[in-house]
Amino acid sequence: MRKRKRTVFIGSVPIGGANPIVVQSMTKNPPSRLNEAISEINRLAQVGCELIRVAVPTLKDAYFLSELKEKSVLPVVADIHFDSRIAIKAIENGADEIRINPGNFPKKHLAEIVKAAKARKKPIRIGVNSGSLEKSLECSAQSLADSALKWARLIENLGFRDLKISAKSSDAAMTVQTYRILDKACDYPLHIGVTESGTVATGAARSAIALGKLLEEGIGDTIRVSLTGNRVDEIDVCYEILRTTGTRNIGAKLISCPSCGRVQIDLTKLANDVQSIIRRIRKPITVSVMGCVVNAIGEAKNADIAIAGGVGHGLIIKKGKIVENVKEEKLLGKFEEELEKMGAL
Repeated sequence: MRKRKRTVFIGSVPIGGANPIVVQSMTKNPPSRLNEAISEINRLAQVGCELIRVAVPTLKDAYFLSELKEKSVLPVVADIHFDSRIAIKAIENGADEIRINPGNFPKKHLAEIVKAAKARKKPIRIGVNSGSLEKSLECSAQSLADSALKWARLIENLGFRDLKISAKSSDAAMTVQTYRILDKACDYPLHIGVTESGTVATGAARSAIALGKLLEEGIGDTIRVSLTGNRVDEIDVCYEILRTTGTRNIGAKLISCPSCGRVQIDLTKLANDVQSIIRRIRKPITVSVMGCVVNAIGEAKNADIAIAGGVGHGLIIKKGKIVENVKEEKLLGKFEEELEKMGAL
């Protein structure tokens, strides 16, 4: 059972408590590249991203935050390093939350930042990373947790508790151990993830192992899968981890066969095209894409909607019953049509 933490609101999105685990990602563009950043945010929101983090490396970017906030469909977390002036300006210009990194942030200006956050009722994320841990500490699970908790106490002593904590490592086992320590030591909501986890193949595997363990132990209130590549893939992997662990039943679950010598349809393209379509679905449904008769009918019985491929054609099946035999070039159109009838799109 998921452990209850304090509830913190990032804009209109509640984190912690009994609220659903929130899926987030990060733009590749800073606020000063406004159109590109907004395009990223819109694309990620369409596939289920619920919270967006934006790097704010300069004061110029902090000034652009107000315009980005006006246009963003998602709550915005401003990612700040090194400079307290940028943190304060980001708060003043509408960031829904700021993230600061104890490994590179000037402690002497912490009171000014907390004062600004308190005045505007904006939460702070304490974000520790193994790659930028405070220089006085050796990298370990205990040190990562200790750094985050030390900064939480510093901020608490300034009369502020609207906090969220993350303490990530690129090592999956260290990540798990760090969050276990944090979970026992505090009641702040935890943002979980494996930092710099790699490409889709390596990053999805490392993240699934680490985050799957944590989620099954009831640890985690918001989640990101940090991948080198397309940010949309991050959202896909996040939801698949949540669905597979039974933590959050949302969106379409895809079942597809790996293909073999029996298959006589372009199954790889078909499955990828289906995946692109169902990314937009928030309704919990099961979709099956199979290439031959061996497993297709059996899987279709357990799916809300299925495609069973043949020679240049495919069957559209709903709840185990054949709807139509469709030519290959018309399969996707018919598939979308049936999804719309189901109210899934």
